[in-house]
Amino acid sequence: MDVQINYDYRGDDLKDMPLVELAQFVLDHQEKPQNTEVSLSFVTDDEIARLNEQYRGKEGPTDVLSFECDGVEDELSDMVPAGFGDVYELGDVVIAPDVAERQTHEFGTTFEQEVSLLFVHGLLHLCGYDHIVEEDAKVMEALEDEILAAWNAR
Repeated sequence: MDVQINYDYRGDDLKDMPLVELAQFVLDHQEKPQNTEVSLSFVTDDEIARLNEQYRGKEGPTDVLSFECDGVEDELSDMVPAGFGDVYELGDVVIAPDVAERQTHEFGTTFEQEVSLLFVHGLLHLCGYDHIVEEDAKVMEALEDEILAAWNAR
């Protein structure tokens, strides 16, 4: 697994978190191939608000956004043309640490717990999960809880 993290914003708050390992844990749980690549970026409230408006048509900052690269519905063999390379690009996760920090007060979590939850949430979106309808939301939330409990118990 290849996890690329952009620490340009609030890197000092984030570099000690085991985010690469968490991504590997989630992707192993979801049985993604070892040649999977994911990127994670931390951005300002203004930047995530701009992305939220541009890609979701919603105003204001959100906590996490995910952008899929290769189609999760396709068979892996169909995603990478023969001779094109061995990397399965799952997608990009973008997190707003300032939003995450504000949510710690609202939810009674730590900054690391909140960022970890947001990263798992974003990765699950890249794996094909969604929460538009209530049934899907329950499935996704239960999976987040399961993964984080297993992660914390390791």
